Amino acid sequence: MATTLPPDRLDLSNLDAWAERPGTVDETFARLRAEDPIAWFPEPVSELFGQGPGFWSLTRHADVVEASRHPDLFCSGRGTNIPDMPTEFNEFFGSMINMDDPRHARLRRIVSRGFTPRQLDAMRGDVESIAAGIVDDVAERGACDLVTEVAALLPLRIIVDLLGIPRAEERAIFDRTNVILGLGDPEYVPDQTDAGIMTAAITAGQELAGLVRELGEARQRDPGDDLISALVTAEVDGEKLSPEELGSFFILLVVAGNETTRNAIAHGVHLLSEHPDQRDRWAADPDGLAPTAVEEIVRCSTPVIHFRRTATRDGVHIGGHEFSEGDKVVLWYRSANRDETVFDEPDRFDITRTPNDHVGFGGPGPHFCLGAHLARREITVAFRELLRRLPDLHVSAPPERLRSNFINGIKHLQVEFTPSPRT
Repeated sequence: MATTLPPDRLDLSNLDAWAERPGTVDETFARLRAEDPIAWFPEPVSELFGQGPGFWSLTRHADVVEASRHPDLFCSGRGTNIPDMPTEFNEFFGSMINMDDPRHARLRRIVSRGFTPRQLDAMRGDVESIAAGIVDDVAERGACDLVTEVAALLPLRIIVDLLGIPRAEERAIFDRTNVILGLGDPEYVPDQTDAGIMTAAITAGQELAGLVRELGEARQRDPGDDLISALVTAEVDGEKLSPEELGSFFILLVVAGNETTRNAIAHGVHLLSEHPDQRDRWAADPDGLAPTAVEEIVRCSTPVIHFRRTATRDGVHIGGHEFSEGDKVVLWYRSANRDETVFDEPDRFDITRTPNDHVGFGGPGPHFCLGAHLARREITVAFRELLRRLPDLHVSAPPERLRSNFINGIKHLQVEFTPSPRT
């Protein structure tokens, strides 16, 4: 196995390339799909953990789907980010994302009690009211930062209300989720040494977990009509969530539920601004085109760029490649969502695209996104309000991108529009 990259291959661990040259990243993926679809990459050297063994990159849609279908062969319990971290760290920040069955199945069964389609459908009016209020707050001004003032607020406020957390805690939760998923970005973590990054992550996680533990204890004494009450009282085969599991799941919920949806909305606004014909087409039929438009936004934006798996045994084959036990295998969802063998003209943004078998919510299998139904609802309602209230909304400055190869984040997106009166 080579220890260095060929001179013409972009290092997928280079965070600056992701933020500054996203087009180059997509060109690299296209070349890998065509020439070396299961390519090996070295890992960067860490001050705290040394250098990892490197990883194999799955860049074709079929291979990403195949690995996702077989968690027994490609497990999550050894970590889902490229660097190796202690097991306790993985579970604290990733909850069931970093677990395998039977522990994963047990936890998912318990927390699923709060995410049934019936319960989420009952929230429809709340989602619409929250979206209308957020757009109201910027409509009269004619300009805003779409990310911090609209896209980030909608999913965060829905989660806060769903959990029964006072809205006064919104800003604190927002800031801490920015730290956890923006560890490689100096805007959120100024000390970019490995020690500084780890300290920032642990501090933010402990503060989020502490908040929900206090609320969980209060709901156990006096349950209410909110998700925290449902989680602390739910039982499956006589088992409940422990306080540690509740804190870890809360971190997952506010981080995944906030960041992914917020970035899909931000990228969607950017895409519609770049393609005004698509914006006008959707505005003419907002409800009819919403289902396909939302799926296309998720495909094109791919908010979660990758997850890692680990081969559990020798002799596992995918795409003609044989893996060995312990091999790190990275599922590049961003590349899979632009696979030319699956998507006609994959670089074209088409809000009527069908079929659209993207993996923007993860591949098939037990780790498919638990919140996909809610995310689709939030994105749909957000664009319904924006298209109705601010029909000429357009981007007025280049997006400021998150320095990350894990989250396809937009930190700030300046937009302008004709001012509209409050409703």
